[in-house]
Amino acid sequence: MTTQANGAPHRTRMTGKERREQLLEVGRALFAERGFDATSVEEIAAKAGVSKPVVYEHFGGKEGLYAVVVDREMRTLLDMVTSALTSGHPRELIEQAALALLEYVEQHSDGFRILVRDSPVAQSTGNFASLISDIAGRVEHLLGGEFSRRGYDPALAVMYAQMLVGMVALTGQWWLDAQQPSRDEVATHLVNLAWNGLSGLEHEPRLLTRKRIS
Repeated sequence: MTTQANGAPHRTRMTGKERREQLLEVGRALFAERGFDATSVEEIAAKAGVSKPVVYEHFGGKEGLYAVVVDREMRTLLDMVTSALTSGHPRELIEQAALALLEYVEQHSDGFRILVRDSPVAQSTGNFASLISDIAGRVEHLLGGEFSRRGYDPALAVMYAQMLVGMVALTGQWWLDAQQPSRDEVATHLVNLAWNGLSGLEHEPRLLTRKRIS
């Protein structure tokens, strides 16, 4: 925004792409704070400093805007987890998945709040459960190979992948509000439970992929 010669504010005109990105950021913040149902097109438009028709022009309405926001967040989380899963010891793979998901919770908290909420348009945009299934699918083939090497039925890998990823995701929901302990410490105890089970918990667990817990 600049100032005209008479001192009145002059609003800089955005390109269509810039306006679309602005509306996505405004919508993302409002959906995270208030949820889908409690957010109106009027409120989105007012926050963006535009009229309601501008929102409809870019997204066809609140549902369209929400769908794009959710799709972006799902792709961001999936990319973070997938890129974190590098070759290594199976325990390290669990650590990598846990750390990546918790990193997303920490760095994209608004996006995570949106993903874990149910909405009327979840059928068309996907939902958190389907995202967890996608991530579990990335983990499944890694577990399957390890199951085969250890003499277990590799067909069970799909079920165990869902269990492991679901445990991490639900812990992430709790940690989003608790905000403590640290990300590495939460991941350490998640892996301790996932790897050792309740009957074999380590008294002083540590991450193989970290030299120390920050």
